[in-house]
Amino acid sequence: MNTVRTAQVLGYAGLIPFVVLALDPLVTNYFSAPLARLWLLAYGAVILSFLGGIMWGRCLTEPEAGVSMIVSILISLAGWGAVMLLGPEAFWLLAGGFVAALAWDMAADLPPWFRQLRIHLSIGAILAMVVGALT
Repeated sequence: MNTVRTAQVLGYAGLIPFVVLALDPLVTNYFSAPLARLWLLAYGAVILSFLGGIMWGRCLTEPEAGVSMIVSILISLAGWGAVMLLGPEAFWLLAGGFVAALAWDMAADLPPWFRQLRIHLSIGAILAMVVGALT
């Protein structure tokens, strides 16, 4: 299985819950708005923590990776903190976490295809968090 193609398919498929849960209260109201917001918040926290794990894994082979490890943990902790907040500020915290994770990754030596994928997926996640905060 091709790694690039698999990452792209899984990554873009991972945007589906962001889009559905962010837009549901505004478009279909299939789920109750509080439930859709809670699920969006939880999903955002899980994905942000996943990004922290990617950062941690990338730096394991670096001899001087202390700062990278700290940043990866702070990114994951931001997701956990957002779940404890539960209000609009939780979505803003997640949006900020996604922005910070993207900025950190853009400064890293990443393959061009992964860099492009991270930009697209992060924009989707950030927009979903903004919608969550405003609805």
